Amino acid sequence: MTELLESAAGTGAPVRDMRVGIVGFGLRASLWKQVHRPGEGSEVVVVCDLSERGRADAAERIPSAAITSSLDELLGAGLDAVLVLTPDNRHAEVAVRTLKAGIPTFCEKPLDVTLEAADAILTTAFETGTRLYVGHNMRHMPVVVQMRELIQSGAIGEVKAVWCRHFVGNGGDYYFKDWHAERANTTSLLLQKGAHDIDVIHWLSGGYSRRVSAIGDLAVYGDVASRRDNSDRRMWDWFSLENWPPTEQVDLNPVIDVEDISMMQMVLDNGALASYQQCHFTPDYWRNYTVIGTRGRIENFGDGPGDFIHVWNTRSQGGFVEPDVKVEIRDGEGGHGGADPLLIAEFLRFAREGGATDTSPVAAREAVAAGVLAAQSLRSGGGTVEVPALPDELIEYFNNGQQR
Repeated sequence: MTELLESAAGTGAPVRDMRVGIVGFGLRASLWKQVHRPGEGSEVVVVCDLSERGRADAAERIPSAAITSSLDELLGAGLDAVLVLTPDNRHAEVAVRTLKAGIPTFCEKPLDVTLEAADAILTTAFETGTRLYVGHNMRHMPVVVQMRELIQSGAIGEVKAVWCRHFVGNGGDYYFKDWHAERANTTSLLLQKGAHDIDVIHWLSGGYSRRVSAIGDLAVYGDVASRRDNSDRRMWDWFSLENWPPTEQVDLNPVIDVEDISMMQMVLDNGALASYQQCHFTPDYWRNYTVIGTRGRIENFGDGPGDFIHVWNTRSQGGFVEPDVKVEIRDGEGGHGGADPLLIAEFLRFAREGGATDTSPVAAREAVAAGVLAAQSLRSGGGTVEVPALPDELIEYFNNGQQR
């Protein structure tokens, strides 16, 4: 990669911004605001999108950037970094090419929607030596960071169990009116949406899933008769809290073959047990994590600024008792409780300098692997499925900061 941000100490020479490209200007395109900071270290110089609307949106928001439908043009633009923000089932198709071109690559989560595609991305990064970063922004969300800090401080002893309940109250608007509703594009929402939570479960517990099983159903949205091809619209065109109850949703995707409720069990390689429940037709929208250790447990009540993480260390009986410790969840500027700015800052630093990161390509792959195989279990009777591990040489490479 070109030498970047040379300090030119004593010369008075200006510091050069990183030249950054974006592939896919859709729902996660808001990340451009964190990248496009001319004069502050980075600038979006080219955007590639196959859709006319995506290109028009990019031209309106970043007038100084070159706008193209040609990935070859982007690859030849002399970039220092690139963000791959395409629909999930095209991540590997694009990321393999950007990595082969030697461009440090940010790949939005999940890595892809099949285990083979996810492994292809990691293998390409390993073989080329090009830096790979995966957009698991929840590793920067205050609620998750603070729960992990408590666990690592020894507040609840050794982790033995993690439970996650995800109430996806916006599920009908977010996932059942566009490409997310089709297995061909997502494999399952247990993977697509759950990749975040599976990764958090792994991170909090310090292990990866080696056996999984799941059950689930298309319990509500499959019976909704109102359907429409929404390819001419975006999610914010139809989103409204008035779209309630779920059985009265309108303009759902013509094809819906993913589940709207799923329940997953995991056995981790360190002996911890975990479960994940996801429902897309609840009235409320938040995540609840419970982590149980050998000396207590923690649980978040709300997952945003001003909500609280509770810690219990004292034995009691009877109903709900006040926790021994209450920790207020911090606030942050920017999307996802300040996680998005931190995520992009970490990626740009990593693309420029290398070094350790809070996110992990290996962990991202393990989240995809668990989600893919849980979906396989769900659709074949709910039996236990073994999760294959990565080759040791890839694990060693990525755990070593992508250094040989």
